[in-house]
Amino acid sequence: MDVTVAEYIRRTVLKIPRDEIKTMLQKWGFLSETQLQTINFHQIKENISQDVVQLCEENSADIKQAAVLDIIYNHIYPNKRVWSVYQMNKTVVCFSCVTGEETEFFDLTDFKKKFKRRLRSALKNVTINFREYEDNAVWIRIAWGTPYTKPNQYKTSYVVYHSQTPYVFISVSVLKSNLPLLCQALVVASNYHDIHEMELRSHSLNSLKDIVFKRYSQNFQTYYPRPLQERNVAPENGDLRIIQENRNEKERIQRVNQEVFGDGPQPKLEFAQYKLETMFKSDPKMDVLDEKEPFRCLVKFSSPHLLESLKSLAPAGMADAPLSPLLTCIPQKARNYFKIREKKGFFPGSFVSP
Repeated sequence: MDVTVAEYIRRTVLKIPRDEIKTMLQKWGFLSETQLQTINFHQIKENISQDVVQLCEENSADIKQAAVLDIIYNHIYPNKRVWSVYQMNKTVVCFSCVTGEETEFFDLTDFKKKFKRRLRSALKNVTINFREYEDNAVWIRIAWGTPYTKPNQYKTSYVVYHSQTPYVFISVSVLKSNLPLLCQALVVASNYHDIHEMELRSHSLNSLKDIVFKRYSQNFQTYYPRPLQERNVAPENGDLRIIQENRNEKERIQRVNQEVFGDGPQPKLEFAQYKLETMFKSDPKMDVLDEKEPFRCLVKFSSPHLLESLKSLAPAGMADAPLSPLLTCIPQKARNYFKIREKKGFFPGSFVSP
């Protein structure tokens, strides 16, 4: 077994939580059950990794088997990467696309062959591995090299393609220069015409799928925020009109929140970014600026669970209900990157808030 393969397997094993190493190795299937029984999974991870490498040496593992183990790890822990959503398009709208019925048969073997041929026609030093899962998802792992160097197995790109949809989820390596090659290979292999990024990114691959597949209204997330505690409770001998008014306002906020966000938990996104590309206009009487000047600003909202945080603002009394559509439209528009541009002919010659 090659030394670089052995080191890669060792590092992959070290990334796995110790109590899950055995289960992941069983899913890998490269080592027999008899071989796994010889490993003491209660020892430190470094020793476990050395034992695994030794058994892989006996089985003459190569980079293909090591790559499969890496795919399994990333499938179980997809949140370790940042994923971007891409959508592919056909030149002609077919009848099946209009009716929602998919009549084309997806041939995985043909897809693999076209994908590999396209990539390797542009770059010889590249490692490509596939693994299909039960939800019609094809996972693709690409390790990139250069015309003069071998593929770097530690700087891989990942692609998750659902064969009956036009959506592709891509997690690129630091070598972003290879992204156009990757997109070209996807378009050719899947028989589409072009591909574009949807400006939707997150660590949570499942949440991205929930958004683009319109599943975000269902109870699909495992995150459940704790109920907000009642604050400023009116005393029992308080003014009944104030008590009723407060109760009515809480009911209104709850109703509006439900209309905007729905009943179920929200998809997990970590940020939303708004780039302002507007013009700063001043009132001529104020004599602030003689000419219109570009007003450029970048606003970014960040949270471990942004949509749930936004959902809790009004009930907590930290914002008016409903929130701005710029904040609540994220799941419906399937994007968390926005550009706010100038509206033509909007209040000409007067001050416009950017």
